[in-house]
Amino acid sequence: MRAFDETSGPAAGNDPVDTERWARLARAVLRDEGVGSGELGLRFVDAGAMAELNLAHMGAAGPTDVLAFPIDGGHGGAPASGPTVLLGDVVVCPAYAARANGDPRPTGDPADELALLVVHGVLHVLGYDHAHEAEAAAMQTREQQLLAAHHRPP
Repeated sequence: MRAFDETSGPAAGNDPVDTERWARLARAVLRDEGVGSGELGLRFVDAGAMAELNLAHMGAAGPTDVLAFPIDGGHGGAPASGPTVLLGDVVVCPAYAARANGDPRPTGDPADELALLVVHGVLHVLGYDHAHEAEAAAMQTREQQLLAAHHRPP
């Protein structure tokens, strides 16, 4: 299983993004979700690039914190001996996430917000959604379980 990462532009202003840290988190989520193998793109972009993606793919003006682009049919991964399955891409905007729409983060730690966005995006690629209340509750519960296990273990 491989989560590749790249940063496009000044993703978080002057703060560098530890892409390997977040790729490790994405790999842990994939493993815990039963994905045996596959390739996931994880990209960190600035607010301008995110605004362009948000408009082009979601029809919404302005940046957002995370976008997920699943590729149909790749949710279960592939056998170790088979071809690499392309799971999809997760795009995170650290600068926008750090603003948190003016709301202070409960922990005050921007790394916690980035961890949540990485987990959230990976779960979307794997088919989780939050369009309905029951889906949102299930997704939030799984996010918290994964964050507890891999971001801030007890």
